[in-house]
Amino acid sequence: MQKHKNVLTFIGFDSEYEDSEIIVFGAPFDGTTSFRPGARFAPSIMRNESYGLETYSPYLDKDLEDTKICDVGDLELPLGNTEKTMMVIEEFSKDVLNSNKIPVMIGGEHLVSYPVIKSVYEKYENLHILHFDAHTDLRDELFGEKLSHATVIRRAWDLVGDNRIHQFGIRSGEREEFKWAEKHTNLTKFTYEGLDETVTSIGDSPVYVTIDLDILDPSVMSGTGTPEPGGISFNDMMVIIEKLQRLNIVGADVVELSPHYDQSGASTAVACKVLRELVLAISN
Repeated sequence: MQKHKNVLTFIGFDSEYEDSEIIVFGAPFDGTTSFRPGARFAPSIMRNESYGLETYSPYLDKDLEDTKICDVGDLELPLGNTEKTMMVIEEFSKDVLNSNKIPVMIGGEHLVSYPVIKSVYEKYENLHILHFDAHTDLRDELFGEKLSHATVIRRAWDLVGDNRIHQFGIRSGEREEFKWAEKHTNLTKFTYEGLDETVTSIGDSPVYVTIDLDILDPSVMSGTGTPEPGGISFNDMMVIIEKLQRLNIVGADVVELSPHYDQSGASTAVACKVLRELVLAISN
């Protein structure tokens, strides 16, 4: 795949496609957002603001310059057509996976995770999903629609089934979603307690990691579509990502930054750093 040198990439993500083990792409879609839209602007703004970072992570003692990562830019999505958007994301993800590379997506609202998970599951049928979020996202439908940012993990469950989805930080949802989760997912309310045990139990099985940035407290991440008080700290997020290094991660995403709700730029800076750490955790 030919990269255009005049296209801005996330800092350190400028290797050629053929040489890279990780392929980063943006999915600028927020067409089912139920509260505050704006997540479609996250990928482009994160790329620009990423140059406030260093390529070196003192958290993981790794450097982006020591691995091959390619940012191919944003997918061209048919805004207003949710099903076609899902198809475009799924087909691109399949291409990445067929090239034996790891897709890492910048959302966009959380629904964009579904087509990537679907593509990864087709290649890795024993897939586990680690879901970090404030919200359950386990509704079967929202406003009569099966495809929504509030139903994305339920749609993922349709694929992988019981005991393959591990949810952390959850503090918001309908009562029925929490009751449903008791039988079908491994849900931890409020914290990431038990993550060590989960990582150990998963072992070498393939894992998809999805990070909805509203897992972070609004005092840390105000620039999101559905802020939910009572979240984790940034340092908690760094501890989580350090633990993820032990896993066989075959796909991942960071979603739900809505940058214009935080004019200070602090939320975007947080999102950029989370993405840097996540990619370094995945890299060999």
